[in-house]
Amino acid sequence: MIKTRINELLGIKYPIFQGGMAWVADAALASAVSNAGGLGLIAAMNSNGEQLRAEIKKAKLLTDKPFGVNIMLMSPFAEEAARVVIEEGIPVVTTGAGSPLKFMEAWLEAGIKVIPVIPSSAIARRVVSAGACAVVAEGGESGGHIGELSTMALVPQVCDVVDVPVIAAGGIADGRGVAAVFMLGAEGVQLGTRFLVAAECGIHRNYKEKVLNARDIDTITTGKRLGHPVRQLKNEFARSLAAKEFDSSITNEEFESFLAGSLRRAAIEGDIKTGSFMAGQCAGLVKKEQTCKEMIEELFEEADAVLRGAVKWVK
Repeated sequence: MIKTRINELLGIKYPIFQGGMAWVADAALASAVSNAGGLGLIAAMNSNGEQLRAEIKKAKLLTDKPFGVNIMLMSPFAEEAARVVIEEGIPVVTTGAGSPLKFMEAWLEAGIKVIPVIPSSAIARRVVSAGACAVVAEGGESGGHIGELSTMALVPQVCDVVDVPVIAAGGIADGRGVAAVFMLGAEGVQLGTRFLVAAECGIHRNYKEKVLNARDIDTITTGKRLGHPVRQLKNEFARSLAAKEFDSSITNEEFESFLAGSLRRAAIEGDIKTGSFMAGQCAGLVKKEQTCKEMIEELFEEADAVLRGAVKWVK
C-alpha cells in the first residue's frame, strides 16, 4: 500500500482528496470518499453560512471519518464559511480562488489543518510560511478555474521550495497518473473529473454522459479575458463563449453575465446547450462508473503496479 505523510497527517487510508467542485461536492459525495479511505471535501462555493452548516451536518450523519470543506475565497460568503468551519470543528480546510491569509490565523488557532490550492511555487512558499500544513499544486489540465502551469511542470517546482507535503492535481484519472506525480515528488493526489462519474455523485445524468463520452480533445478553456480561465467540455455554450472571448464589442461585464448560472444548469438541470460542463483534460480517460470505494482502490492498485513495474525499464 502507498503511504505518505498525508495519511498520518489527516488520518486517512489513502493519500487522495476529492476536489471541492461547486454544485458537485456535497455531503453525499464527500462522505462516500471519506468512508472509502480518502479525504472527501464539501464545496462551500457561494453557500451562505447556514447552508454550509446544514451540508456539514448531513456529512456528519453519513461518515465518522475525517472530511473537509473547500472554501472559494472569491465568494461573497467566504467570511461566513470561514467562521462556520471553526464552529463545526472541521479538521481540514482547502481553499481556492483567492488568498486564504486573512483567515489562516483563526483557523490555525482552532486546530484546523489548512491546505490551499496553489498555481505557483511563489504562492506555495507564501501560504506555507503562514502555516499551511500542505498544499495542492493544481495544473492547468484540471477542470474548472485553472492556472497557467501544467501539472508536470508545477509539481516538482513546488516540491523544491516547500518542506510540507504536496498534493498534485490536474490531469490525473488513473493509477498511471497517480504514479507519475509521486515520481515528481508529490505525496498525495486530488481528483475531480473522475469523481464526477462516481455512483455517489448526484450530478445530472447528462453531465456524467458528457464525461464518459469525452475524447482527449473535448475540453476548451474560456474566460482568459477576465483573468480567471475555466476549462470545460465543448458544447454550444462553450463554443459561444470562445467566440465572444476576443469580441471587442462585448464588455467584460457583459461577458461575465453570460457565465451566470451556467455550472448549475449543467450539474443540476443537465442543460446540454447552455450548461458549463466543467471537466479536466483527463476526461477522455474516464470510461466507467464505479463507487468511490471501487474507484479509490483501483487507482492505488494500478499505481502500486506501475511503480513496482517501473524497474523493468531501468537496467
